[in-house]
Amino acid sequence: MSGKIEDAVKEAAGAAQEQWGEATHSPKHQAKGAARRYTNQASYAARDAADCIKDQVQSNPFAGLAVAAGVGVFIGFLLGRK
Repeated sequence: MSGKIEDAVKEAAGAAQEQWGEATHSPKHQAKGAARRYTNQASYAARDAADCIKDQVQSNPFAGLAVAAGVGVFIGFLLGRK
């Protein structure tokens, strides 16, 4: 949970840096702020998705096992093709 909070704080810092760049007409600060904001948004979304998947698998382990087996068979099929 602390990783999500850290990502949210860094996202806010990136947005502030981007706004600072707009106010001072500094493309360098705008780009750095946007990069920080979007990378932390992606990190937050990935952590949230992982938590959601973990909760789903814990509540219904057989469905998780079936999905994992299906993905394994699909990857094996793709790797076996020439």
